[in-house]
Amino acid sequence: MSKKVSVIVPAYNMSAYLQQTLESVCASDYDNYEVIVMDDGSKDNTLQTAQAFAATHKQVRVFTQPNGGVCKARNNAIRHSEGEYILPLDADDLITPDFIRLATEVLDSDMNIKGVGCEAEFFGDRSGHWHLPKFSPGLLARKSIINASAMYRRADFDKTSGYNETFTAREDWDFWLQMFANGGEFLRLKQTCLYYRIRKGSKRVQDSKRKHELIKHINARHHDFLYRYLLGPLHYHRTWSRLINFFRSEKGNGKEWQLTENRFLNADTTIHESRNTIKQTDNNTVIKSFAKPCMIKSLLYGFLLKSKSHRSYEYAKKLNQLIKNATPQPVSYMEVRYCGFLSESYYECKKSQCRHTFNELIGNKDFPNRETILKAIGRFTALLHENGIWHQDYSGGNILFNSDGSLIQLIDLNRIKFVNHIDEKMGCRGFERLNIDRQALTTMAHSYAKKMGYDPDLCAKEIITMRWKKHVKQGITNL
Repeated sequence: MSKKVSVIVPAYNMSAYLQQTLESVCASDYDNYEVIVMDDGSKDNTLQTAQAFAATHKQVRVFTQPNGGVCKARNNAIRHSEGEYILPLDADDLITPDFIRLATEVLDSDMNIKGVGCEAEFFGDRSGHWHLPKFSPGLLARKSIINASAMYRRADFDKTSGYNETFTAREDWDFWLQMFANGGEFLRLKQTCLYYRIRKGSKRVQDSKRKHELIKHINARHHDFLYRYLLGPLHYHRTWSRLINFFRSEKGNGKEWQLTENRFLNADTTIHESRNTIKQTDNNTVIKSFAKPCMIKSLLYGFLLKSKSHRSYEYAKKLNQLIKNATPQPVSYMEVRYCGFLSESYYECKKSQCRHTFNELIGNKDFPNRETILKAIGRFTALLHENGIWHQDYSGGNILFNSDGSLIQLIDLNRIKFVNHIDEKMGCRGFERLNIDRQALTTMAHSYAKKMGYDPDLCAKEIITMRWKKHVKQGITNL
């Protein structure tokens, strides 16, 4: 008995074209098929057009959903399908009567073939043959070479995560990369069996304007596939990706450091985005991507100096050895070089248990437990200096604390120095970037001085006097 084929037709505002598309499917010379139309919250008569057609064609079933995009519509339609084979079809395209039969025969004959497409012609606002190259995994890693309307097994679909609903540009490319992640072949029929409509506002036209986003998305989701066939990530000049990656090298340390970049790309939660970008991952870690260095620094970090990510990782380990839990637990660092020149670098650590930064205390004298927290920060600073830890950017954004001040942590570690001795004057200068009111500085100074064995009043006077020159120049010393 022939296997059942489910033709999947997502439709959004396609009332002008949908009936012609459905008629082309129902003209098939293959008997065992069904058509699942998923209306994607259309604002025109698409749903009514589909329902009217289904009333006279028993093979057609119609469903509707709130507008969620083509990927969500396809995924939901497939969930309602019953066929062993799946054939997606856009709601404004046409197929020939023999396409379903010919594609089914191929899938029946060879289990190693995971997808069957066909030759195609454009029509509508553009005409001519749709030239698609011969399938190869290496080429698929670089570009979309299989259109959406190719038949595959439902069993193979179930091994993927489906069509990606979070990013809908070249979603068919993303899907096929999943499909062939573990091998398999694709066969394109020599016959022209698909007619692909081009319209002024069609999705294919819009997708071509999102190349940067698309490459970033593909790199995030298909790390293993790209590294297998391109030796590294996909680049903007996609044709040259494998050659570019030939000169690419990676270095790092820590837990699964080779995947640090990929974890960063896949992280959805951005904590900070400026010169550097900081993201939180799903496995409760935080990754900082350092800004790409200029040519001179790229050379220095590539051959002579340790990168910021490398220093952050090493300093975090050393800091926690000297003072327990003084900084979030380091996980890994990763560097990417081209011909030895540093390009990208990442530092990953566990997410801090502290939920507040020193900046939240500035200008907020009613912050809960403010005095207790200020005293704790003063003692923490003394503990740093006792251990010869000198942070050259000891500023409000780099000091974290929890709600009762029982835990203080330091971040942004690449500018730390470990020195033999920090004297009183140098120690007082360590507070210069904490741009807070006079009373708060006095509270911290007394706490700091008590632990260090200094005169509290002299220490407070020195700390208040030593304002960072940038704050003084801008007239924002908050005193």
